[in-house]
Amino acid sequence: MIDDLLTLSRVGRHGKPFNAVPLDSLFDAIAANFRRAGLGPAGNIVRDGFLPTVTGDASQLLLLFQNLVSNGLKYSDPDKGEVRIYATETDESWKVFVADNGIGIEPQYHATIFEIFKRLHGYGEYAGTGIGLAICKKIVDRHGGTISVESEPGKGSTFCVELPKELPIVIPPESM
Repeated sequence: MIDDLLTLSRVGRHGKPFNAVPLDSLFDAIAANFRRAGLGPAGNIVRDGFLPTVTGDASQLLLLFQNLVSNGLKYSDPDKGEVRIYATETDESWKVFVADNGIGIEPQYHATIFEIFKRLHGYGEYAGTGIGLAICKKIVDRHGGTISVESEPGKGSTFCVELPKELPIVIPPESM
């Protein structure tokens, strides 16, 4: 838990400069990491189509999407669990979806699951600290984007990470 709290606190303060990050390569690395760790059967992480290149901190984007894929696998049947990654484009942004066929999330929790320590299950049911999705939200916020979930209990969850194509220039208030 201490490691997760440190990670959460470092997202804004110790981030690396933004560069072009090809999400195809990023998801290949994530799938390889899970295969090496022996998490689930081969082919349980599926990339549907082209994934864009976005602007961001590659290490934080890796952590973001690795957390979402990990949750998708954790809350799915170990033998039949599947996580699908795909993207769509709008005029101003890229929407990257991480969808699983897991246990799903009740609608009343869709907004609160991104808050720190918001666990929906007891500590004995599923491993975790209740910090992972708060880290994801903080990373997405740092990248000027949004994160949301659509889910139905028993049918899985789809997380949507929307990242702007062009990042706004932010002038710190103290420099004005």
